[in-house]
Amino acid sequence: MGDKACVVGSGPNGLAAAIVLAQAGLEVEVMEAEATAGGAARTLDLTLPGFLHDFGSAVHPLAAGSPFFSSLPLQAHGLTWIHSPAPLAHPLDDGTAVVLERDLPAARESLGADGAAWERLVGPFVRGWPALAADVLRPALALPRHPRLTLLFGARALLSAERLAGRLRGERARALFAGLAAHSFLALDEPLSAAFALLMAVSAHAVGWPIPRGGAQAITDALCRHLATLGGRVRTSARVESLAALRDVGPVLCDVTPRQLLALAGDRFPEGFRRRLARFRYGSAAFKVDYALTAPIPWKAGECARAATVHLGGSFEEIAQAERTTRLGGHAERPFVLLSQPSLFDASRAPAGRHTAWAYCHVPNGSRVDMLPRLEAQIERFAPGFRDCVLRRRVFSPEGLEAMDANLVGGDIAGGAMDLRQFLFRPTWRGYSTPARGVYLCSASTPPGGGVHGMCGYHAARAALAHLPSRRR
Repeated sequence: MGDKACVVGSGPNGLAAAIVLAQAGLEVEVMEAEATAGGAARTLDLTLPGFLHDFGSAVHPLAAGSPFFSSLPLQAHGLTWIHSPAPLAHPLDDGTAVVLERDLPAARESLGADGAAWERLVGPFVRGWPALAADVLRPALALPRHPRLTLLFGARALLSAERLAGRLRGERARALFAGLAAHSFLALDEPLSAAFALLMAVSAHAVGWPIPRGGAQAITDALCRHLATLGGRVRTSARVESLAALRDVGPVLCDVTPRQLLALAGDRFPEGFRRRLARFRYGSAAFKVDYALTAPIPWKAGECARAATVHLGGSFEEIAQAERTTRLGGHAERPFVLLSQPSLFDASRAPAGRHTAWAYCHVPNGSRVDMLPRLEAQIERFAPGFRDCVLRRRVFSPEGLEAMDANLVGGDIAGGAMDLRQFLFRPTWRGYSTPARGVYLCSASTPPGGGVHGMCGYHAARAALAHLPSRRR
């Protein structure tokens, strides 16, 4: 093998892997099937001219807090973070909203009787964020570099959200915690659902929940520009059907899910590894809608206008019921809805006086049920008159999401089910490598899992470099 490397797929993990390889002096080419780089981190004209919509990721706490991305000069390549006054708002039926303040002392005050419990729950991790992020965004079975802090986090993270929420007494704080936990796509009584609530809450205080000026594409473009300064190249509209087509290259890193890896290189793997890839379980899906709006969303609770992200679902019990229904293969009558309203804080997203919004709810993988009426009913519940503001909507069923990005299998936007068993034993838990010499998996289907942080690609590329002869490392 020569001093060349290839990365298949230009999502954040693929680009992170390419940068690590290029930093080591390899000649790197990234092959992207779609016409625009980025995978789920793309910003597209999905509704009307002049309205810019994030196809996938919209709000990026883990990108802002990523140990690897933070080491790169992405701001020099055009990436600018915008922080809304508050990271998150959670409206309730009484016309008010629970607001998660970025400042931890302010959050303690706003949560009233539960403020002290909230600070005890997240405070140690907020104060130790750089050390925590370095450990939790590593492979699950890796020895922690900061064992005391990480083991404390793990002891809480392995619990169910339902159990950990028992430390909060008030309905408002419990509702807030439920919405954070629902990012897991798990039922809230399942182990590990608390991990997502903690990670989302801690990152909100430690680094915020920022949006990139101009949309998620700004992250992708900054990564591509930095890769170019290192001599790397991204080829779009260059679909790879088989790794056999990639000749005269050294390591090949695949930013794809196990299903695509089987199609690309299954004939190079032994039967046991093929079975392991085939057994990989995909998680619940998203049913997503992008909106072009005539005006800001008319929230009953004015505090919602302070946050780029709004969680719609009511009480802890209601959100728990909705997520449990989905995990059991059903469709919730009142689904939990995650909504982003970036144009309130980034005028570049829409024509003057107009706005954009992005919302999704959880459905079973591959669902064909039209959830639009239920999703919009949840928005109307907390923002009466919302439908009157809609100029145009673009609906993405799970099938539609997969058609836009093959990695979103059945509409799974997280790279696979993140229950306890699959969290610990992802397909390449032995260092991202495969039985085929020089072939690695670097997608969100590998540790540490989903999210725009690039750490799957970073660790996979480090593993690939470690396997090269020392003279070429």
